[in-house]
Amino acid sequence: MLRMLRGLLPVLVAGSMTLASAAAHADTVNVMYAGSLVHMMEKSVGPAFEKATGSTFQGYAGGSNMLANQIRGKLRRADVFISASPNVNKSLMGDANGNWVSWYAGFAESPLLIGYNAQSRFAQSLLTQRWDKALTQPGIRLGRTDPKLDPKGAFTIQLLEQAQTQYNDPTLSQRMLGDPENPEQVMPEETLVGRLQAGQLDAGFFYSTETTDLRMPAVRLPAEFNIKASYTITVLNQAPNEAGARKFVAFLLSDAGRKIMQDAGITVTTPVISGDAAAVPADLQPVLTRTASGE
Repeated sequence: MLRMLRGLLPVLVAGSMTLASAAAHADTVNVMYAGSLVHMMEKSVGPAFEKATGSTFQGYAGGSNMLANQIRGKLRRADVFISASPNVNKSLMGDANGNWVSWYAGFAESPLLIGYNAQSRFAQSLLTQRWDKALTQPGIRLGRTDPKLDPKGAFTIQLLEQAQTQYNDPTLSQRMLGDPENPEQVMPEETLVGRLQAGQLDAGFFYSTETTDLRMPAVRLPAEFNIKASYTITVLNQAPNEAGARKFVAFLLSDAGRKIMQDAGITVTTPVISGDAAAVPADLQPVLTRTASGE
């Protein structure tokens, strides 16, 4: 009998480890989010969420359109989707798009601006010249994201189109960006910051949350160019961990989550629900209907 128990012991231990692993996996919340939030999500939101709830945060960053394509193509499964543009959610709504999203809520904004490397030989001109003049100097190395995969890349194109009219300079976009898909400028959103910090770029187009959170020097655009990320959040339909997803949304929009976002340079706004409001889980209704002041 003793010999039999000894033989069963490794099996029992292995079985308990498997159950523990399964339980841990079940309590993991997978969040796909806009790459401009990578530092805030991985260094601040994720750890704070885990500490507050005991759940495990698993994040995956990328251009919002690229993430939506992966969700729609069933290349990745996630519980929560955070986009930098409301329009991206529409590509996941309805039967034709897999019905991954029924509702989404806008909750924060972050203006587009110009971040630069303080050691760049062009740094001084960015502080003293008008932004378009500084960014069209010969030899300056600019970075931006793919307009097809990331709203920030599309916003950059939009900015230059507006600037051409504003400054009566029809060749501005061509001189600054070259081809819209210029391989010397276009790079994944999640690597753009690192390239700038490494000195491989002189300047680039970023959101205020990126420059604030990483203490990157930046130049704000004139007020007439009111271009910004409008962040949205949703619990995906068919989420493997729907309960965990609801828990994450509640935390992000709680007082603690809002403070983290504000400290990271994000303007937290009054939540606005789009899509099928009746599909919003009952436990999230109070969170998503609070005012900007939390009253």
